[in-house]
Amino acid sequence: MKKLIVFDLDGTLAESKSPLDAEMSGLLHDLLGIVRVAIISGGGWPQFEEQLLSNLPHDERLEDLSLLPTCGTEFFRYSGDWKKIYSEDFTPEAKEKIVASLKKAVEEAGFRVDKVWGEVIEDRGSQVTFSALGQQAPLEEKNKWDPDFTKRKQIKAILDTLIPEFSVRLGGATSIDVTKPGIDKAYGIRKLRDILGISLKEMIFIGDALFVGGNDYPAEEAGVVSIPVRGPNETKRVTEAIIACLADGDQQARSREGIQ
Repeated sequence: MKKLIVFDLDGTLAESKSPLDAEMSGLLHDLLGIVRVAIISGGGWPQFEEQLLSNLPHDERLEDLSLLPTCGTEFFRYSGDWKKIYSEDFTPEAKEKIVASLKKAVEEAGFRVDKVWGEVIEDRGSQVTFSALGQQAPLEEKNKWDPDFTKRKQIKAILDTLIPEFSVRLGGATSIDVTKPGIDKAYGIRKLRDILGISLKEMIFIGDALFVGGNDYPAEEAGVVSIPVRGPNETKRVTEAIIACLADGDQQARSREGIQ
């Protein structure tokens, strides 16, 4: 029996930088009624608050929800309110080098754009994120810029030579996430294991970037059963199936207890 279902956020539970819709919110609430849930994303804590928490029912089920912003470099648990368990922040010197390297890599790759919406490089404390069209770019524009990740793979290849001491991952619709070495979603998965006392074999991970170089791929590398999806609609169907399987398994377990 699986004890923890782990989701990516952008591109998995919701469209990039968009709120959960009512159906997804209801499915997550139903899932929390039968199993623990965790969400790991490249987004920062404010994005979790706006995109996720403002659209979830605020009740006791939140105690079974673990949130890991910035690719697992931060960890929040609920106990009346949300408390930060840890944060793997960069030094000012590291941030300065990463920002300079991002600018250089984009310039060398030739993918500088004329129009942006909001910040292009964002300091998230424990992660520096590059968003090619800006943090507030319209979803339609984002989806057109790099649908097959080709542009970002070229930028990443340059970054890997400029800052080999850091971890560089692709995520979202237009973003590149830079974290400390070894700090990625596999790190977050292992933190879930240690803090919640749930083995990797008892977890399922669901994400839209489960390809080599994608920021969800480290979760699969960690040894967790992983399910790739191509957007929120597929995630909904997968979640419905998990709810049905877990509910059926729970019912069978209760029946066996009754017989005993």
